[in-house]
Amino acid sequence: MSKEKISLKEVDIKNINIETIKGLYRNYKEIINYLVFGVLATVVNFVSYYIFARIIGIDEVISSGLSWFASVLFAYITNKLFVFDSKTVTKKELIKECISFFLARVLSGILCDVGTFAVMVKVFKINDIIAKVVTQVMVVIVNYIFSKFIIFKNNKRTKNDK
Repeated sequence: MSKEKISLKEVDIKNINIETIKGLYRNYKEIINYLVFGVLATVVNFVSYYIFARIIGIDEVISSGLSWFASVLFAYITNKLFVFDSKTVTKKELIKECISFFLARVLSGILCDVGTFAVMVKVFKINDIIAKVVTQVMVVIVNYIFSKFIIFKNNKRTKNDK
């Protein structure tokens, strides 16, 4: 059983097999996991938004903020454990990492998820669900950049740590 990474250039689409898929996963694990958990965080965001706005009847903008918080909490845990393999040794490192993650999400949340959403819904009168889709795409891109290059860049586990 091969444990090597495979690049997309090496893939023969006509002869794809489980080893090819495993090799691609090993090569693109971080991006694949980020996208999978990003989709799940988006599901958390949408489901909680629906519950707050449509079932409970809370204002759309407040519901968007609450759903943002729920999805950020989910995203921090999954990004730390499964995407960026972050290892924090001390409580101080963990707190710093968590605060950095939430502050970055506050910035993207204010700019994209709540701010842009509010403008789309309240000013431009765009359907709230369409506005959520647009803002979530923006959030995913901005959050990956923050996480990859700022928050988790110095906390990688080595093979010996796992």
